[in-house]
Amino acid sequence: MSSNLKEQALIRGLSVNDKNAIETIYSDHYGIIQNLVLNNNGSEEDAKDVFQEALIVLYEKSKSAEFELNCQVGTYLYAVSKRLWLKRLQKSSRYELQSNGFEETIYVEDDIGIHEKRNKEFGMMEFAMTNIGEPCKSILEAYYIQKQNMQEIAELFGYTNSENAKNQKYKCLVRLRKLFFAQYKNGNK
Repeated sequence: MSSNLKEQALIRGLSVNDKNAIETIYSDHYGIIQNLVLNNNGSEEDAKDVFQEALIVLYEKSKSAEFELNCQVGTYLYAVSKRLWLKRLQKSSRYELQSNGFEETIYVEDDIGIHEKRNKEFGMMEFAMTNIGEPCKSILEAYYIQKQNMQEIAELFGYTNSENAKNQKYKCLVRLRKLFFAQYKNGNK
């Protein structure tokens, strides 16, 4: 199904409260809205509220016979969410809107594309980490996530010194890169 037909089907589904359409819209677009809110002084709860409000706006519009969506669903939700969030920030005085008399131009397509690409890359990295095997997975998590130094890792994993642990970490990184880029090439064909 082409992208445009899929978008139209989602809007039709939303207008008749189709559970699958609503779930698809939620799963495809909530992450981007969540990032928008979290990166702009918001919480998880704020992100959920803003997304729900934007979805309600889209739902109300979809019920109108005159409504014609001239962009992607994600673009519309992002633009509405951004406006809703800026209004909330203004009301709570967490954000001061600098007004020079001109309407702010929002290049939503670019933001959404960047977030979608980043989310896809995070998924590929998660896949690579899941498939790297032990002890590499644990060593990399100890170093990068738990912020342990090489001496602690050497003791934890039974290496004779920190240099041996460092060499093993390097080998694990090489393996991780191979897994990631193999997935990256397959995912971007």
